[in-house]
Amino acid sequence: MKFPTVTVVLVSAALLFVLWDQTREQPEPVEASRFANLAASPVERSVAVDWVVAQIPALCEEATGQSRGAQAYSECVTDSEARTSTCRRAVYDRFPDVISSKAAFRDLSIAGMNCLVPQSGLVE
Repeated sequence: MKFPTVTVVLVSAALLFVLWDQTREQPEPVEASRFANLAASPVERSVAVDWVVAQIPALCEEATGQSRGAQAYSECVTDSEARTSTCRRAVYDRFPDVISSKAAFRDLSIAGMNCLVPQSGLVE
């Protein structure tokens, strides 16, 4: 039987990548104040989408009316996290690479939030 050299090399490369990725510095979370003056300091679309995705816990708390630890809240967070890649793709397809106006940021964040935590029929 021949030694599976290719398989060993591919698995080793994958393990090295995982280790490298875990040792990299993680970017600091973006604060909402970063989006205050987009005309003077535009942001990349990916930064804005990352911020929207980071809002999932707060969105689920608002949508369910329950606090962290409740069953409905946990289900909302789980469902929203499962939709992140689909919602990212939808937002990336609809909006420009650079967000330089409040209107564009508003539209991006509303589209992202509605995709992540749909709230149909909610009337206040």
